[in-house]
Amino acid sequence: MTLVSMTGFTRLGGSFGRYNWTWEIKTVNGKGLDLRLRLPPGFDELDRPVRAIMSERLARGSCYVSLTVQHEAPSQSLQVNQQVLDSVLDALALIKDRVDAKKPSLDGILSIKGVMEQVEESESEEVQALLIEAMLANFKDAMTDLQSMRKSEGDALEKVVMQRVEELEALTKQAEECPARGADAIRAKLRQQIERILEAESSLDEDRLYQEAVLLAGKADVREELDRLYAHCAAVRALVAEDRPVGRKLDFLAQEFNREANTLCSKSNDTSLTAIGLDLKATIEQLREQIQNVE
Repeated sequence: MTLVSMTGFTRLGGSFGRYNWTWEIKTVNGKGLDLRLRLPPGFDELDRPVRAIMSERLARGSCYVSLTVQHEAPSQSLQVNQQVLDSVLDALALIKDRVDAKKPSLDGILSIKGVMEQVEESESEEVQALLIEAMLANFKDAMTDLQSMRKSEGDALEKVVMQRVEELEALTKQAEECPARGADAIRAKLRQQIERILEAESSLDEDRLYQEAVLLAGKADVREELDRLYAHCAAVRALVAEDRPVGRKLDFLAQEFNREANTLCSKSNDTSLTAIGLDLKATIEQLREQIQNVE
């Protein structure tokens, strides 16, 4: 299993009967799954199934879906508006004995506005259902294309992420082997610090002096931080191998990486160890930037 990117784009068209349409899907980074649909009038019934398909296929990301539909003009027929015709005939019957005029002709009656109207032939429920079914099937194909693109970008992401992990492991090893962590170097540093304490306050008793020495020695020890950095690197490798979205967990690990690097820098008793800590922080930030794209 490789990582999957949250970034992707696809456009796919289809047709059925006199209808032609195009699905356009765009996904970008997001903390959760945010679905936004734009459907043309008359196709609102697609909203729920489209959301269901996307929720099933995607775990994270801001997703934008739009559907554009074109169709040939429906055939039209002339139809008598019976209600208007009845009103016209009732009016003629009411005034025929009161007005000296010729009897109205059929042409004249039919030419009255509203008596005849053009009616578009509507799709039957069966045809409409088949159209929606075809559109959804096409949308699933578009989602497959989108997932393929996100997977391809995820492959590239994985290479960069693993490269950063290898760099972090190498830097952690450098910190572990740093001469400043040697027993002699730590002992000399402690001696200098204790001498400064004695110069500042010569009245310290041996118990107090021992406590100060223990505190200084504990502060100089970064073994725990190094072990955690190694453990976090191993955790990243394990997550990448999992067959599920791991972006959230990787993001959490990036925060833990940074916490250990900060602590290492604060405990550093030498500029060389501090420099390694700063390199760790820079590499961790590069790792975090890549992880932000992982589903």
